[in-house]
Amino acid sequence: MSNAVQHIVIVGGGTAGWLSACLLAARLPQKRVTLVEAPDIPTIGVGEGTWPTMRETLSTIGIAEAEFLEQCDAAFKQGSRFDGWRDGSPQDSYLHPFSAPAPADMMALAAAWQAGSQQGPFAAAITPQHLVCSAHLAPRQRAMPDYAGALNYGYHLDAGKFATLLMRHATTRLGVTHVAAAVSGVTHAANGDIAALVLQGKEPLEGDIFLDCSGQAAILIKDHCGAGWVDRSDVSFNNRALAVQVPVQPGSPIAAQTIGTAHEAGWLWDIGLPTRRGIGCVYASRFLSDERAAEILLGYVANKVPGADPASLTPRKLAFATGHRDRFWIGNCLAVGLSAGFIEPLEASAIVLIELSLKALADNFPQTRASMDIHAARFNEMFRYRWDRIVEFLKLHYVPSARTEPYWQAQRAPETIPPRLAECLALWREQSPSVWDLPRIDEMFPAASQQYVLHGMGVPVPLAPGVQPSPARLAEVAAKARALTAALPSARDYLDRLSAQAAPPRIPA
Repeated sequence: MSNAVQHIVIVGGGTAGWLSACLLAARLPQKRVTLVEAPDIPTIGVGEGTWPTMRETLSTIGIAEAEFLEQCDAAFKQGSRFDGWRDGSPQDSYLHPFSAPAPADMMALAAAWQAGSQQGPFAAAITPQHLVCSAHLAPRQRAMPDYAGALNYGYHLDAGKFATLLMRHATTRLGVTHVAAAVSGVTHAANGDIAALVLQGKEPLEGDIFLDCSGQAAILIKDHCGAGWVDRSDVSFNNRALAVQVPVQPGSPIAAQTIGTAHEAGWLWDIGLPTRRGIGCVYASRFLSDERAAEILLGYVANKVPGADPASLTPRKLAFATGHRDRFWIGNCLAVGLSAGFIEPLEASAIVLIELSLKALADNFPQTRASMDIHAARFNEMFRYRWDRIVEFLKLHYVPSARTEPYWQAQRAPETIPPRLAECLALWREQSPSVWDLPRIDEMFPAASQQYVLHGMGVPVPLAPGVQPSPARLAEVAAKARALTAALPSARDYLDRLSAQAAPPRIPA
């Protein structure tokens, strides 16, 4: 292994592996990128929601938006809606949208919303995205340039098809080498680094830096680098999921947001794609049996999906450890994706963590081995901070709940609340969340996100002294919402027209 870092070797395919291959090959074209994956290991394929960051990622990689939407059976995601989390009543619903006003505007808008006796949901008052989502509209018109929109948006997608698109793009357009082989071991350099992968049926594969994208197996970062595990199940209880894919009727509306519906011991996700809906039941095994989880899942399908036949569905069971590595970058090995950790699919943090990991690596790529340990230490500090903030923000969705089931009572027990979140909640009884609570420039969940959840869950949030209500700005938001709903197409119409345009012409018999 030379001192210069030239050869990037990625272990594992799926979303993490192939997104790594594409982004690093595109950002670092002077480097050599090789991906090795066992041909008989299936992709988990349930990560179906992205953040708006995916638009920049796809643009950087060089995939056209129309190609992505068509090839991945994708749809637009404009936020997350939470039903039944507060008390389970029919009117218990709130939206965490991707669009938020500037911090100063948000304070004035929130003050005006409160001064107006809180007419309507908080998100509906301060962003037009609430009305656009309620009407199942797309966030953009087809004439707009790729990845531009009238509102901020990410995507819902078929994870298996996404990995296939990325693989094809990486190998045919970006020069990535694909090796189909199982990794049976590693050889080490004198300094303890990984020198080469031992492959079944092939010659050893040498590299300068190795990305572990092997999923929960974590065959490099855990087995060969000795990274420890930080168990977060004391805070985040969920460790199981049952998932199904349900066909939808042609022409049916496509939801503009992920829908998360609370149940007695967890929640259900509902993700709308053009041809199907991905629906899953997330739960904690110590509060709910697999059999009861299946009843809840299939009952939801029967009630919420017109024309569905729950008896024909066989839920796929997923078990996951709740936590993350104590170090993500050790020596010349970096964990990306599930090999680094997993909490639960709430707020779709899995794919964005892949993107953020790759951006941090590409922006600060070590040119020689001599600088790698400095980069690793900085990366580990940054991502330990990010995992802590994820754990806290996801917990925030549960703590204010007034639901009475044992699971929900346990979620708000003081001993299960991270100390920093407990401190913030104490402060937020006196003042609104602000940049003083979340001071980093690149916070994953800024103060606006905290406010959406707190107001949505009915928690009184005092405003900073001196903030003047701005009813005129509320009126502007309402007017913009009406204008957008008149101008934007439905998500169904947008995607159906795109599909018809991409379909090959029919040849007369």
